[in-house]
Amino acid sequence: MVHMELDQYVSDLQRQLANAAENGGDDTRAVADRLAAGLDAATRLVLLDALSAAVGEITRELAPGAVDLRLRGREVEFVVSGASIDDEHEVPVEIDDTSSSRTTLRLPDALKTRVDEAAAAEGLSVNTWLVRAVAAALQPKQRRAAQRAVKTGDNFAGWAR
Repeated sequence: MVHMELDQYVSDLQRQLANAAENGGDDTRAVADRLAAGLDAATRLVLLDALSAAVGEITRELAPGAVDLRLRGREVEFVVSGASIDDEHEVPVEIDDTSSSRTTLRLPDALKTRVDEAAAAEGLSVNTWLVRAVAAALQPKQRRAAQRAVKTGDNFAGWAR
């Protein structure tokens, strides 16, 4: 887990606004002071939006891991999770871009269409989507069975009043 404090970035923006207003008159400096005071919340929201977009991009490239962004008070936490590995029975599959092999895969047209649609829906190339699917399929069978068991219960999501 990695922690990130946004206060420094908010303060930097406020300081840059004040520095830009220094060349103006008293009215300009007064307006800059009022704007700087209101920038705290807006700057945090913009930073969180940018960080969320970055987390989404990074997660798409991790196979089959993920990055989550959590907000605790005024602090941001990044939680990186990878595929679970049974250390006694399974050897981790290293997925990297430095070495790769070409494989010809023949798919029925209907399945190829579904793969194309699934990859597009996740904003991935077909190759990246297939690599992730193969990596997930190579997880230990016990883990996959546990994941399926969790999905079979009644699940509810949403808001209640």
